[in-house]
Amino acid sequence: MGKRAIAEVVAEDPVAVSSDSLSRKKSRKDKSEKSKKRSAGEEIEPAANGSVEDEVEDEASKAERKAAKKAKKEAKESKKAKKAKKALAEDASESDEAAAKAARKAARKAEKKKLKNLEKGESTADDTTAASSKVVSEATSAATSKPESPITSPESLVDTSSGYSEHPELTNLPQSQIDSFLTSKFVTIDDPLPAARKLRPIIDFKYLPVANEAMRAPFASFSAPTPIQAATWPALLSGRDMIGVAETGSGKTLAFGVPCIRAISALPKKEQRGVKAVIVSPTRELASQIHEQLVKMATPANLEVVCVYGGVPKDPQIKALRTAHIVVATPGRLNDLIGDGLADISKAEYVVLDEADRMLDKGFEEAIRQIIQCTPSKRQTLMFTATWPESVRKLASTFMQSPVKINIGENTTGELRANVRIKQIVEVMDGKDKNFRLLQALKQYQSGKNKDDRILVFCLYKKEATRVEDFIRQRGFRVAGIHGDLSQEKRTASLEAFKKGAVSLLVATDVAARYDQ
Repeated sequence: MGKRAIAEVVAEDPVAVSSDSLSRKKSRKDKSEKSKKRSAGEEIEPAANGSVEDEVEDEASKAERKAAKKAKKEAKESKKAKKAKKALAEDASESDEAAAKAARKAARKAEKKKLKNLEKGESTADDTTAASSKVVSEATSAATSKPESPITSPESLVDTSSGYSEHPELTNLPQSQIDSFLTSKFVTIDDPLPAARKLRPIIDFKYLPVANEAMRAPFASFSAPTPIQAATWPALLSGRDMIGVAETGSGKTLAFGVPCIRAISALPKKEQRGVKAVIVSPTRELASQIHEQLVKMATPANLEVVCVYGGVPKDPQIKALRTAHIVVATPGRLNDLIGDGLADISKAEYVVLDEADRMLDKGFEEAIRQIIQCTPSKRQTLMFTATWPESVRKLASTFMQSPVKINIGENTTGELRANVRIKQIVEVMDGKDKNFRLLQALKQYQSGKNKDDRILVFCLYKKEATRVEDFIRQRGFRVAGIHGDLSQEKRTASLEAFKKGAVSLLVATDVAARYDQ
Protein backbone atom coordinates (compact mmCIF):
# COMPACT_ATOMS: atom_id res chain seq x y z
CA MET A 1 0.00 0.00 0.00
CA GLY A 2 1.36 3.34 -1.06
CA LYS A 3 1.54 6.51 0.95
CA ARG A 4 -1.59 7.61 -0.63
CA ALA A 5 -3.37 4.50 0.41
CA ILE A 6 -2.16 4.90 4.01
CA ALA A 7 -3.28 8.42 4.05
CA GLU A 8 -6.57 7.34 2.77
CA VAL A 9 -6.86 4.67 5.36
CA VAL A 10 -6.05 7.12 8.04
CA ALA A 11 -8.48 9.47 6.63
CA GLU A 12 -11.09 6.79 6.38
CA ASP A 13 -10.49 5.32 9.94
CA PRO A 14 -8.87 7.82 12.27
CA VAL A 15 -9.96 5.80 15.33
CA ALA A 16 -8.03 2.73 14.25
CA VAL A 17 -4.92 4.73 13.64
CA SER A 18 -5.18 6.33 17.00
CA SER A 19 -5.64 2.94 18.71
CA ASP A 20 -2.60 1.50 17.03
CA SER A 21 -0.53 4.44 18.13
CA LEU A 22 -1.64 4.01 21.70
CA SER A 23 -0.73 0.33 21.59
CA ARG A 24 2.79 1.12 20.49
CA LYS A 25 3.21 3.77 23.20
CA LYS A 26 1.98 1.35 25.81
CA SER A 27 4.40 -1.31 24.62
CA ARG A 28 7.32 1.12 24.82
CA LYS A 29 6.18 2.19 28.34
CA ASP A 30 6.01 -1.41 29.51
CA LYS A 31 9.51 -2.07 28.20
CA SER A 32 10.77 1.02 29.97
CA GLU A 33 9.16 -0.01 33.24
CA LYS A 34 10.59 -3.53 32.94
CA SER A 35 14.00 -2.08 32.33
CA LYS A 36 13.67 0.13 35.42
CA LYS A 37 12.49 -2.82 37.48
CA ARG A 38 15.48 -4.90 36.37
CA SER A 39 17.78 -2.03 37.26
CA ALA A 40 16.07 -1.55 40.61
CA GLY A 41 16.27 -5.28 41.30
CA GLU A 42 19.99 -5.22 40.66
CA GLU A 43 20.35 -2.32 43.07
CA ILE A 44 18.11 -3.94 45.77
CA GLU A 45 20.09 -7.18 45.78
CA PRO A 46 23.43 -5.59 46.86
CA ALA A 47 21.57 -3.57 49.48
CA ALA A 48 20.00 -6.70 50.87
CA ASN A 49 23.37 -8.42 50.97
CA GLY A 50 24.84 -5.41 52.96
CA SER A 51 22.00 -5.55 55.50
CA VAL A 52 22.70 -9.22 56.21
CA GLU A 53 26.36 -8.50 56.90
CA ASP A 54 25.40 -5.72 59.34
CA GLU A 55 23.01 -8.06 61.06
CA VAL A 56 25.77 -10.66 61.43
CA GLU A 57 28.10 -8.08 62.93
CA ASP A 58 25.38 -6.91 65.36
CA GLU A 59 24.77 -10.49 66.44
CA ALA A 60 28.50 -11.00 67.10
CA SER A 61 28.75 -7.78 69.11
CA LYS A 62 25.68 -8.73 71.09
CA ALA A 63 27.18 -12.12 71.89
CA GLU A 64 30.41 -10.52 73.06
CA ARG A 65 28.54 -8.13 75.33
CA LYS A 66 26.51 -10.98 76.72
CA ALA A 67 29.66 -12.99 77.42
CA ALA A 68 31.34 -10.02 79.13
CA LYS A 69 28.26 -9.41 81.25
CA LYS A 70 28.19 -13.06 82.25
CA ALA A 71 31.89 -13.01 83.17
CA LYS A 72 31.39 -9.87 85.28
CA LYS A 73 28.46 -11.49 87.05
CA GLU A 74 30.51 -14.61 87.78
CA ALA A 75 33.37 -12.47 89.16
CA LYS A 76 30.93 -10.59 91.40
CA GLU A 77 29.46 -13.85 92.69
CA SER A 78 32.97 -15.18 93.34
CA LYS A 79 33.84 -12.03 95.32
CA LYS A 80 30.65 -12.39 97.35
CA ALA A 81 31.53 -16.01 98.08
CA LYS A 82 35.02 -15.04 99.30
CA LYS A 83 33.57 -12.27 101.47
CA ALA A 84 31.06 -14.67 102.98
CA LYS A 85 33.84 -17.18 103.66
CA LYS A 86 35.93 -14.47 105.39
CA ALA A 87 32.93 -13.40 107.48
CA LEU A 88 32.42 -16.99 108.56
CA ALA A 89 36.09 -17.21 109.54
CA GLU A 90 35.84 -13.98 111.54
CA ASP A 91 32.71 -15.21 113.27
CA ALA A 92 34.54 -18.40 114.16
CA SER A 93 37.50 -16.38 115.46
CA GLU A 94 35.21 -14.16 117.53
CA SER A 95 33.50 -17.25 118.84
CA ASP A 96 36.88 -18.73 119.85
CA GLU A 97 37.91 -15.45 121.46
CA ALA A 98 34.63 -15.28 123.37
CA ALA A 99 35.16 -18.82 124.56
CA ALA A 100 38.71 -18.00 125.67
CA LYS A 101 37.46 -14.87 127.43
CA ALA A 102 34.82 -16.89 129.23
CA ALA A 103 37.47 -19.40 130.26
CA ARG A 104 39.68 -16.65 131.64
CA LYS A 105 36.76 -15.15 133.52
CA ALA A 106 35.89 -18.52 135.01
CA ALA A 107 39.52 -19.06 136.03
CA ARG A 108 39.66 -15.66 137.72
CA LYS A 109 36.40 -16.34 139.52
CA ALA A 110 37.65 -19.72 140.74
CA GLU A 111 40.95 -18.20 141.86
CA LYS A 112 39.17 -15.42 143.72
CA LYS A 113 36.97 -17.96 145.48
CA LYS A 114 40.05 -19.97 146.36
CA LEU A 115 41.74 -16.89 147.81
CA LYS A 116 38.70 -16.11 149.94
CA ASN A 117 38.66 -19.63 151.30
CA LEU A 118 42.38 -19.39 151.98
CA GLU A 119 41.93 -16.09 153.81
CA LYS A 120 39.19 -17.57 155.97
CA GLY A 121 41.40 -20.51 156.83
CA GLU A 122 44.33 -18.28 157.86
CA SER A 123 42.33 -15.70 159.85
CA THR A 124 42.89 -15.39 163.62
CA ALA A 125 41.22 -13.66 166.52
CA ASP A 126 43.80 -10.87 166.36
CA ASP A 127 42.46 -8.17 164.00
CA THR A 128 45.94 -6.91 163.08
CA THR A 129 47.20 -10.39 162.26
CA ALA A 130 44.07 -11.08 160.22
CA ALA A 131 44.59 -7.91 158.20
CA SER A 132 48.22 -8.81 157.60
CA SER A 133 47.27 -12.33 156.53
CA LYS A 134 44.85 -10.92 153.97
CA VAL A 135 47.48 -8.64 152.47
CA VAL A 136 50.02 -11.44 152.36
CA SER A 137 47.53 -13.82 150.80
CA GLU A 138 46.65 -11.33 148.09
CA ALA A 139 50.28 -10.44 147.44
CA THR A 140 51.52 -14.03 147.23
CA SER A 141 48.77 -16.21 145.83
CA ALA A 142 51.15 -17.35 143.09
CA ALA A 143 53.00 -19.39 145.69
CA THR A 144 49.89 -21.04 147.13
CA SER A 145 48.31 -22.14 143.87
CA LYS A 146 49.78 -23.86 140.87
CA PRO A 147 50.19 -21.35 138.00
CA GLU A 148 48.10 -21.98 134.93
CA SER A 149 48.91 -20.96 131.38
CA PRO A 150 49.62 -17.22 130.82
CA ILE A 151 46.40 -16.92 128.81
CA THR A 152 43.98 -18.06 131.48
CA SER A 153 45.80 -17.52 134.77
CA PRO A 154 45.93 -14.11 136.47
CA GLU A 155 48.71 -15.51 138.66
CA SER A 156 51.26 -16.02 135.88
CA LEU A 157 54.75 -15.24 137.14
CA VAL A 158 55.94 -13.80 133.83
CA ASP A 159 54.85 -10.38 132.61
CA THR A 160 55.17 -10.64 128.82
CA SER A 161 54.62 -6.91 128.34
CA SER A 162 57.49 -5.79 130.58
CA GLY A 163 59.69 -8.87 130.52
CA TYR A 164 59.65 -9.20 134.33
CA SER A 165 59.84 -12.74 135.62
CA GLU A 166 59.80 -13.63 139.29
CA HIS A 167 62.97 -15.40 140.39
CA PRO A 168 62.36 -19.18 140.79
CA GLU A 169 64.00 -19.22 144.22
CA LEU A 170 61.69 -16.43 145.37
CA THR A 171 58.68 -18.36 144.09
CA ASN A 172 59.77 -21.46 146.01
CA LEU A 173 60.20 -19.71 149.36
CA PRO A 174 57.88 -20.90 152.13
CA GLN A 175 54.73 -18.85 152.45
CA SER A 176 55.46 -18.34 156.13
CA GLN A 177 58.67 -16.48 155.28
CA ILE A 178 56.81 -14.04 153.02
CA ASP A 179 54.10 -13.58 155.64
CA SER A 180 56.71 -12.84 158.28
CA PHE A 181 58.39 -10.21 156.12
CA LEU A 182 55.18 -8.34 155.28
CA THR A 183 53.91 -8.46 158.84
CA SER A 184 57.14 -7.47 160.55
CA LYS A 185 57.78 -4.59 158.11
CA PHE A 186 54.17 -3.36 158.26
CA VAL A 187 53.75 -3.59 154.48
CA THR A 188 50.24 -3.06 153.11
CA ILE A 189 49.54 -3.55 149.40
CA ASP A 190 46.28 -2.38 147.83
CA ASP A 191 45.74 -3.28 144.16
CA PRO A 192 42.53 -1.97 142.50
CA LEU A 193 42.75 -4.65 139.80
CA PRO A 194 41.33 -7.86 141.31
CA ALA A 195 42.59 -10.02 138.45
CA ALA A 196 46.11 -8.57 138.44
CA ARG A 197 49.09 -10.83 138.97
CA LYS A 198 50.09 -11.12 142.62
CA LEU A 199 53.88 -11.13 142.86
CA ARG A 200 55.97 -11.62 145.96
CA PRO A 201 58.12 -8.81 147.36
CA ILE A 202 61.79 -8.98 146.38
CA ILE A 203 63.18 -9.56 149.87
CA ASP A 204 66.77 -10.21 148.76
CA PHE A 205 68.98 -8.43 146.20
CA LYS A 206 69.78 -11.74 144.51
CA TYR A 207 66.15 -11.96 143.37
CA LEU A 208 66.38 -8.59 141.60
CA PRO A 209 66.51 -9.03 137.78
CA VAL A 210 69.55 -6.81 137.17
CA ALA A 211 72.16 -8.62 135.08
CA ASN A 212 74.75 -5.83 135.03
CA GLU A 213 76.89 -6.27 138.14
CA ALA A 214 78.09 -2.66 137.94
CA MET A 215 74.49 -1.53 138.41
CA ARG A 216 74.39 -3.51 141.64
CA ALA A 217 77.20 -1.43 143.16
CA PRO A 218 74.81 0.92 145.03
CA PHE A 219 73.47 -2.12 146.92
CA ALA A 220 76.89 -3.34 148.06
CA SER A 221 76.72 -1.68 151.47
CA PHE A 222 73.22 -2.99 152.24
CA SER A 223 72.36 -6.47 153.48
CA ALA A 224 68.80 -6.50 152.12
CA PRO A 225 66.31 -4.24 150.33
CA THR A 226 64.32 -1.81 152.45
CA PRO A 227 60.58 -2.53 152.77
CA ILE A 228 59.64 0.13 150.21
CA GLN A 229 62.14 -1.31 147.72
CA ALA A 230 61.09 -4.92 148.24
CA ALA A 231 57.39 -4.13 147.95
CA THR A 232 57.51 -1.73 144.99
CA TRP A 233 60.00 -3.44 142.66
CA PRO A 234 57.64 -6.21 141.41
CA ALA A 235 54.89 -3.71 140.50
CA LEU A 236 57.28 -1.19 138.92
CA LEU A 237 59.19 -3.82 136.95
CA SER A 238 55.80 -4.98 135.62
CA GLY A 239 55.02 -1.48 134.32
CA ARG A 240 52.27 -0.56 136.78
CA ASP A 241 51.48 2.94 138.08
CA MET A 242 52.21 3.11 141.80
CA ILE A 243 51.69 5.22 144.92
CA GLY A 244 54.23 4.68 147.67
CA VAL A 245 53.44 6.04 151.12
CA ALA A 246 56.61 5.87 153.20
CA GLU A 247 58.57 8.06 155.53
CA THR A 248 61.59 10.05 154.43
CA GLY A 249 64.81 8.06 154.49
CA SER A 250 63.18 4.77 153.45
CA GLY A 251 65.30 4.22 150.34
CA LYS A 252 62.86 5.47 147.71
CA THR A 253 65.55 6.58 145.25
CA LEU A 254 66.68 3.01 144.61
CA ALA A 255 63.04 1.90 144.67
CA PHE A 256 62.20 3.93 141.55
CA GLY A 257 65.74 4.16 140.15
CA VAL A 258 66.30 0.47 139.44
CA PRO A 259 63.11 -0.06 137.33
CA CYS A 260 63.73 3.26 135.56
CA ILE A 261 67.23 2.39 134.37
CA ARG A 262 66.25 -1.19 133.56
CA ALA A 263 63.35 0.00 131.36
CA ILE A 264 65.50 2.46 129.39
CA SER A 265 68.36 -0.03 129.00
CA ALA A 266 65.95 -2.58 127.52
CA LEU A 267 65.08 -0.23 124.63
CA PRO A 268 66.91 -0.50 121.27
CA LYS A 269 69.76 2.02 120.98
CA LYS A 270 67.87 4.22 118.51
CA GLU A 271 64.86 4.45 120.84
CA GLN A 272 67.03 5.45 123.81
CA ARG A 273 67.65 8.92 122.37
CA GLY A 274 66.05 11.82 124.17
CA VAL A 275 64.67 12.21 127.66
CA LYS A 276 63.00 8.96 128.69
CA ALA A 277 62.41 9.62 132.39
CA VAL A 278 61.58 12.65 134.55
CA ILE A 279 61.94 12.74 138.35
CA VAL A 280 60.46 15.82 140.04
CA SER A 281 61.38 16.76 143.63
CA PRO A 282 60.51 19.77 145.82
CA THR A 283 64.00 21.09 146.69
CA ARG A 284 67.37 21.59 145.03
CA GLU A 285 69.10 19.59 147.74
CA LEU A 286 66.86 16.56 147.32
CA ALA A 287 67.15 16.78 143.52
CA SER A 288 70.95 16.82 143.83
CA GLN A 289 70.93 13.79 146.10
CA ILE A 290 68.66 11.81 143.76
CA HIS A 291 70.89 12.77 140.84
CA GLU A 292 73.99 11.58 142.66
CA GLN A 293 72.51 8.15 143.41
CA LEU A 294 71.07 7.65 139.92
CA VAL A 295 74.41 8.47 138.28
CA LYS A 296 75.98 5.50 140.08
CA MET A 297 73.44 3.15 138.50
CA ALA A 298 73.08 4.86 135.12
CA THR A 299 76.77 5.21 134.23
CA PRO A 300 77.38 1.43 133.80
CA ALA A 301 74.35 1.36 131.50
CA ASN A 302 75.76 4.26 129.39
CA LEU A 303 72.85 6.52 130.33
CA GLU A 304 73.14 10.25 131.05
CA VAL A 305 71.45 11.84 134.08
CA VAL A 306 71.09 15.63 134.40
CA CYS A 307 70.00 17.68 137.43
CA VAL A 308 67.93 20.80 136.74
CA TYR A 309 67.07 23.35 139.44
CA GLY A 310 66.95 27.10 140.02
CA GLY A 311 69.46 29.41 141.65
CA VAL A 312 72.24 28.56 139.18
CA PRO A 313 72.94 29.49 135.52
CA LYS A 314 70.77 27.77 132.90
CA ASP A 315 73.40 27.33 130.17
CA PRO A 316 75.18 24.26 131.63
CA GLN A 317 71.82 22.62 132.27
CA ILE A 318 70.60 23.36 128.74
CA LYS A 319 73.75 21.82 127.29
CA ALA A 320 73.42 18.70 129.46
CA LEU A 321 69.76 18.27 128.44
CA ARG A 322 70.78 17.67 124.81
CA THR A 323 72.24 14.25 125.62
CA ALA A 324 70.27 13.38 128.76
CA HIS A 325 68.19 10.22 129.17
CA ILE A 326 66.99 10.96 132.72
CA VAL A 327 66.11 14.40 134.11
CA VAL A 328 65.95 15.11 137.84
CA ALA A 329 64.42 18.53 138.43
CA THR A 330 62.57 20.95 140.63
CA PRO A 331 59.17 21.99 139.19
CA GLY A 332 59.93 25.68 138.68
CA ARG A 333 63.14 25.42 136.66
CA LEU A 334 61.89 22.52 134.56
CA ASN A 335 58.74 24.43 133.60
CA ASP A 336 60.85 27.47 132.69
CA LEU A 337 63.00 25.41 130.33
CA ILE A 338 59.96 23.70 128.79
CA GLY A 339 58.29 27.07 128.24
CA ASP A 340 61.43 28.39 126.52
CA GLY A 341 61.52 25.34 124.24
CA LEU A 342 64.83 24.22 125.77
CA ALA A 343 63.60 20.99 127.37
CA ASP A 344 61.65 18.28 125.54
CA ILE A 345 60.01 15.61 127.70
CA SER A 346 57.46 14.46 125.12
CA LYS A 347 59.10 11.00 125.05
CA ALA A 348 59.43 10.61 128.83
CA GLU A 349 57.37 7.49 129.54
CA TYR A 350 58.61 7.15 133.15
CA VAL A 351 57.51 9.95 135.50
CA VAL A 352 58.25 10.13 139.23
CA LEU A 353 56.85 12.64 141.71
CA ASP A 354 59.01 12.40 144.82
CA GLU A 355 57.79 13.98 148.05
CA ALA A 356 54.47 14.82 146.37
CA ASP A 357 52.90 16.09 149.59
CA ARG A 358 55.83 18.42 150.14
CA MET A 359 55.53 19.83 146.60
CA LEU A 360 51.84 20.56 147.14
CA ASP A 361 52.65 22.27 150.43
CA LYS A 362 55.08 24.53 148.56
CA GLY A 363 52.42 25.45 145.98
CA PHE A 364 53.75 23.43 143.04
CA GLU A 365 50.47 21.72 142.08
CA GLU A 366 49.93 23.75 138.89
CA ALA A 367 53.57 23.32 137.89
CA ILE A 368 53.27 19.56 138.36
CA ARG A 369 50.17 19.42 136.18
CA GLN A 370 51.90 21.39 133.42
CA ILE A 371 54.88 19.03 133.49
CA ILE A 372 52.69 15.94 133.28
CA GLN A 373 50.75 17.41 130.34
CA CYS A 374 54.02 17.57 128.39
CA THR A 375 54.64 13.82 128.77
CA PRO A 376 53.06 11.00 126.69
CA SER A 377 49.59 9.80 127.66
CA LYS A 378 50.93 6.25 127.70
CA ARG A 379 53.44 6.48 130.51
CA GLN A 380 54.26 4.86 133.82
CA THR A 381 53.62 7.28 136.68
CA LEU A 382 54.96 6.95 140.22
CA MET A 383 54.13 9.04 143.26
CA PHE A 384 56.02 8.88 146.55
CA THR A 385 54.74 10.71 149.58
CA ALA A 386 55.32 10.71 153.33
CA THR A 387 51.64 11.46 154.01
CA TRP A 388 48.37 10.73 152.21
CA PRO A 389 46.15 13.81 152.58
CA GLU A 390 43.12 14.57 150.43
CA SER A 391 45.07 16.98 148.20
CA VAL A 392 47.55 14.27 147.25
CA ARG A 393 44.77 11.73 146.63
CA LYS A 394 42.98 14.16 144.32
CA LEU A 395 46.16 14.85 142.37
CA ALA A 396 46.86 11.13 141.96
CA SER A 397 43.35 10.41 140.70
CA THR A 398 43.71 12.87 137.81
CA PHE A 399 46.68 11.34 136.00
CA MET A 400 47.33 7.80 137.29
CA GLN A 401 45.87 4.59 135.85
CA SER A 402 44.74 2.00 138.43
CA PRO A 403 47.80 2.54 140.62
CA VAL A 404 49.01 -0.03 143.13
CA LYS A 405 49.11 1.64 146.56
CA ILE A 406 51.86 0.48 148.90
CA ASN A 407 51.96 1.72 152.47
CA ILE A 408 55.00 1.15 154.68
CA GLY A 409 54.56 1.46 158.43
CA GLU A 410 51.87 1.13 161.04
CA ASN A 411 50.25 4.37 159.94
CA THR A 412 47.90 2.90 157.33
CA THR A 413 45.81 6.10 157.17
CA GLY A 414 48.73 8.10 155.81
CA GLU A 415 48.12 10.98 158.19
CA LEU A 416 51.15 12.98 159.30
CA ARG A 417 52.74 11.63 162.47
CA ALA A 418 56.13 11.02 164.05
CA ASN A 419 58.43 8.21 162.93
CA VAL A 420 57.90 5.34 165.37
CA ARG A 421 61.44 4.04 164.78
CA ILE A 422 63.02 7.21 166.16
CA LYS A 423 63.24 7.78 169.88
CA GLN A 424 62.12 11.31 170.62
CA ILE A 425 62.77 13.24 173.83
CA VAL A 426 61.03 16.57 174.38
CA GLU A 427 62.36 19.07 176.92
CA VAL A 428 60.54 22.29 177.77
CA MET A 429 62.68 25.13 179.18
CA ASP A 430 63.23 28.88 179.23
CA GLY A 431 64.73 30.46 176.13
CA LYS A 432 67.79 31.64 178.08
CA ASP A 433 68.66 28.03 178.99
CA LYS A 434 68.59 26.62 175.42
CA ASN A 435 72.20 27.35 174.48
CA PHE A 436 73.58 25.72 177.61
CA ARG A 437 71.36 22.62 177.19
CA LEU A 438 72.35 22.33 173.53
CA LEU A 439 76.05 22.25 174.43
CA GLN A 440 75.37 19.59 177.05
CA ALA A 441 73.54 17.42 174.52
CA LEU A 442 76.28 17.79 171.89
CA LYS A 443 78.98 16.78 174.38
CA GLN A 444 76.86 13.86 175.58
CA TYR A 445 76.30 12.40 172.12
CA GLN A 446 79.74 13.26 170.69
CA SER A 447 82.10 11.82 173.25
CA GLY A 448 84.31 8.76 173.54
CA LYS A 449 83.73 6.25 170.77
CA ASN A 450 80.86 8.39 169.46
CA LYS A 451 82.94 11.54 168.99
CA ASP A 452 82.67 11.33 165.20
CA ASP A 453 78.91 10.72 165.12
CA ARG A 454 77.07 13.23 162.97
CA ILE A 455 74.37 15.43 164.49
CA LEU A 456 71.76 17.48 162.65
CA VAL A 457 70.43 20.58 164.44
CA PHE A 458 67.19 22.07 163.08
CA CYS A 459 66.15 25.69 163.55
CA LEU A 460 62.83 27.33 162.74
CA TYR A 461 64.22 30.47 161.09
CA LYS A 462 67.18 31.24 158.82
CA LYS A 463 68.56 33.94 161.13
CA GLU A 464 68.32 31.57 164.08
CA ALA A 465 70.21 28.92 162.11
CA THR A 466 73.04 31.37 161.43
CA ARG A 467 73.21 32.38 165.12
CA VAL A 468 73.29 28.76 166.38
CA GLU A 469 75.94 27.81 163.81
CA ASP A 470 78.22 30.64 164.97
CA PHE A 471 77.59 29.80 168.65
CA ILE A 472 78.56 26.14 168.16
CA ARG A 473 81.62 26.96 166.05
CA GLN A 474 82.92 29.32 168.76
CA ARG A 475 82.79 26.40 171.22
CA GLY A 476 85.21 24.36 169.14
CA PHE A 477 82.83 22.12 167.16
CA ARG A 478 83.23 21.33 163.45
CA VAL A 479 79.99 22.71 162.04
CA ALA A 480 78.41 23.79 158.75
CA GLY A 481 75.11 25.49 157.94
CA ILE A 482 72.44 25.13 155.29
CA HIS A 483 69.42 27.39 154.76
CA GLY A 484 67.68 29.52 152.13
CA ASP A 485 69.84 32.63 152.54
CA LEU A 486 72.99 30.77 151.46
CA SER A 487 74.00 30.49 147.81
CA GLN A 488 73.50 27.15 146.12
CA GLU A 489 77.26 26.68 145.98
CA LYS A 490 77.62 27.13 149.77
CA ARG A 491 74.63 24.91 150.50
CA THR A 492 76.05 22.13 148.36
CA ALA A 493 79.49 22.48 149.96
CA SER A 494 78.00 22.27 153.47
CA LEU A 495 75.99 19.19 152.59
CA GLU A 496 78.97 17.42 151.01
CA ALA A 497 81.18 18.20 154.02
CA PHE A 498 78.55 16.74 156.36
CA LYS A 499 78.07 13.61 154.25
CA LYS A 500 81.81 12.94 153.99
CA GLY A 501 82.41 13.58 157.70
CA ALA A 502 84.53 16.71 157.26
CA VAL A 503 82.11 18.35 159.71
CA SER A 504 80.15 16.41 162.30
CA LEU A 505 77.44 19.02 162.90
CA LEU A 506 74.99 20.53 160.42
CA VAL A 507 72.69 23.38 161.44
CA ALA A 508 69.75 23.72 159.04
CA THR A 509 66.23 24.94 158.49
CA ASP A 510 63.57 22.61 157.06
CA VAL A 511 65.29 22.85 153.66
CA ALA A 512 67.16 19.73 154.79
CA ALA A 513 64.25 18.12 156.61
CA ARG A 514 63.42 15.55 153.94
CA TYR A 515 66.66 14.06 152.73
CA ASP A 516 66.40 10.50 151.51
CA GLN A 517 68.93 7.87 152.42
